Parts: sequence; C-alpha cells; structure tokens
Amino acid sequence: MAVVQQAPKTGGSIADINVTPMVDVMLVMLIIFMVITPMLSKGVSVDLAKTANPIALPDADKEDAVVVAVSRDGRVYLGSTQMPAADLPAKVKDLLTNRLDKTCFVKSDARARYEKVVEVVDNLRAAGVDNIGLLTELDAKAKARQDAAAGGQ
Repeated sequence: MAVVQQAPKTGGSIADINVTPMVDVMLVMLIIFMVITPMLSKGVSVDLAKTANPIALPDADKEDAVVVAVSRDGRVYLGSTQMPAADLPAKVKDLLTNRLDKTCFVKSDARARYEKVVEVVDNLRAAGVDNIGLLTELDAKAKARQDAAAGGQ
C-alpha cells in the first residue's frame, strides 16, 4: 500500500476576517472620546427658565466666558466648581482682573429660589462686574408661534 502525499496548496485566499486592525482603531477612538468628553462640558447643567423673547448672547459660549450657575437646590457653581455664594466676589474678581470686557453670565434653574439668584447677582456686582447676562431658553409655545409667523410670510 502506497501512501501518496499531496503538495500543500499555495496562493489560495483566506476566508477569515482579520479584525485586529478594526479593534485597534476602535480602542484608540474610545480613548480619544474618553479624554475629550469631560472637556466639552462647560459648567453645570441646569433646566433654564423659558422666555418668549430671549436675546442671543453668543459671548456666553466662548471658552473664557465667566458663567455662574445656580442649581435647583440653591448650590452655586463658578464654571463647574461648586462654591459658597459668599466666596464668589473674590474668585470672579481674580478671573476678570486683566480683562477689558467685564461681563459675567448667570444661568439659573427655573425652579431655583429667586433669593439665591439675587444673592449671586449682588455678589457679582460686588466683584466689579459691569454687565450680567441672564441665560434663558426659548419657550416651546413661543417658538411654535415664531415658526408659524415665519412660514406665513
């Protein structure tokens, strides 16, 4: 009985998918998103008060804008740092020392106590702030009316 050996096949295509490069790319993207995501959040999220005729304040979106937030439970944040309202004038004064435009922006939760918002505004005035912008959102009903008026013209 003779055993015949066949020569190994060469030049054939491999049917397996090589996923290693895809996994490498996905891991790099995951790391990039994990590093960048905390930098994208600017301050604290609050449920802003709704108004019918808000004025656009594009300076509030700048990276160096001084934004003070008042949360629903009365906590005060300068940027994303929580602090007592009494410490606000000194910190804001330091931030605005070498600036020509001494404007600060206040964003308050719609259900925050009015007393706390007034206290923050008073503290900003004590820090020498020239202009205070109150950040609000467009009311959904007012937006619908504006869209209907724009469509009718």
